[in-house]
Amino acid sequence: MAKLAINRLRERRPLDEARIDRFLQRNQVPIVEGPKCTFLFRGSAHDAVDEVWVCHRIVGQPDRVPMKRIQGTTLWFTIMELPAGSRVEYQIEVRRGEHHERFNDPLNPKLAHSPVGSSSVCQAYGYTEPEWAKYDPEARPGELLEMRHPSGALRRESHCRVYLPARYRSTRRYPLLVVHDGDDFLNFAAMKNVLDNLIHRRDMAETIVAFTNPGDRTREYANSAQHARFLHSELIPRLEAELPLLGTPAGRCLMGASFGGVASLSTAYRYPDFFGSLLLQSGSFVFTDIGDHGGGPAFDPVVRFMNRYRAKPQRVVDRMFMSCGIYEPLIVPNRSMVPVFEQTGMDVRYVEARDGHSWEDWRDRLRDGLSWIFPGASQYYYE
Repeated sequence: MAKLAINRLRERRPLDEARIDRFLQRNQVPIVEGPKCTFLFRGSAHDAVDEVWVCHRIVGQPDRVPMKRIQGTTLWFTIMELPAGSRVEYQIEVRRGEHHERFNDPLNPKLAHSPVGSSSVCQAYGYTEPEWAKYDPEARPGELLEMRHPSGALRRESHCRVYLPARYRSTRRYPLLVVHDGDDFLNFAAMKNVLDNLIHRRDMAETIVAFTNPGDRTREYANSAQHARFLHSELIPRLEAELPLLGTPAGRCLMGASFGGVASLSTAYRYPDFFGSLLLQSGSFVFTDIGDHGGGPAFDPVVRFMNRYRAKPQRVVDRMFMSCGIYEPLIVPNRSMVPVFEQTGMDVRYVEARDGHSWEDWRDRLRDGLSWIFPGASQYYYE
């Protein structure tokens, strides 16, 4: 078996800073060699660093992995073995005396984005960004329209973007997908590319999509009656009045990730049979059958809602697509909710991935979800 690049470097003599410079120029950090991933940190000759860790976000594992300094140099390293196809979010932590500092990896330009900020990301062997999420010049582009709605329920102006498919015609009728955290899905999950490509390839039906955005996200998305009323009684009636939408439960889907998943579920719970489907990604479905949830005050209304729902499960839509990354803490509550949802008679499709809590993870699951909720012609076949 070939030696790892870091071990070959350690054997070189003389091992000076110039050689390390050339090593870093030749290698992409982290260095992925089969299942072995080498994480690196370079200090400064004039800045004494006492300890360095890789702080990863894999639930169930110690989150701080110590790095080792190559004697006589400024280079620190550690080697982790990751399953094929994994994406792992991480940061670097350093200690200088009593002072600790945590930051994104300065040697790695790849970032993952989530509702709480960005982190560095390691793409293990076998992971590839889906080609259907990238810009395709062959796919006819849909159109994004700006829409502002003065909401009485929210007591603020709501800013939305409305996607019309490329072959949009006012004489046709279209299903409606309403997306929470819309600008983040557009900016960090390449969702316009995804829609253009999936519709062009007939993996997904031609769909009108409303990308909504929150004001105070933790308040509006945490089981808010005002937010639910905004969607049910203001936004969707306006969209159905101004655009050629089906206007039936089967033609309405709510979608959201993290707290946006809670907002989608709680809205459908308040207005059962109004929506036909839900697309929920890494939903913050935190509950406390026993003990404290540990999520802080922002989760209190979520926990109350989830505890009430688990005590008396209710069918709120016909079909539900769920996805979650196995490396994120929310994997346990998401797995736990699948049988709860299924016992109500809802048709539930659930997928997992070796990934974390980020828009990039949610992007990579979009084809699975969208093509199942609103399938295009290519999803139908004869046996």
